[in-house]
Amino acid sequence: MFDHFSIGVSDIKRSGKFYDAALAPHGYRRLSDGESSLGYGDKGVALWLGPTKKPVKADSESGLHFCFVAPDRKAVDAFHAAALEAGGKDNGKPGVRADYSPKYYAAFVIDPDGYRIEAYCGK
Repeated sequence: MFDHFSIGVSDIKRSGKFYDAALAPHGYRRLSDGESSLGYGDKGVALWLGPTKKPVKADSESGLHFCFVAPDRKAVDAFHAAALEAGGKDNGKPGVRADYSPKYYAAFVIDPDGYRIEAYCGK
């Protein structure tokens, strides 16, 4: 359904360090590297980050979050650990979310700008 999405960040270098670490366990990497934008994906850019003076304010009650598909449960675990190591905040440790599905294995973190991100595996 989506080709890509973009989010504005307050500090592109800090966000680059965070997303480099958090997305690596999924096989996603920085495919585009510039001062005005960073692009992440596997075969093509699916996530763009751009510096902005007024990022959309993160609101934990808005329901907004971004979910990345992980190849397996080990990648979900690695995402969570790497994201915390790179400055993210825990928002849900890795585990089965049985209320979603018996096979829904996910972890949740908050990025440096306050955006909620998730890694998910359905195996």
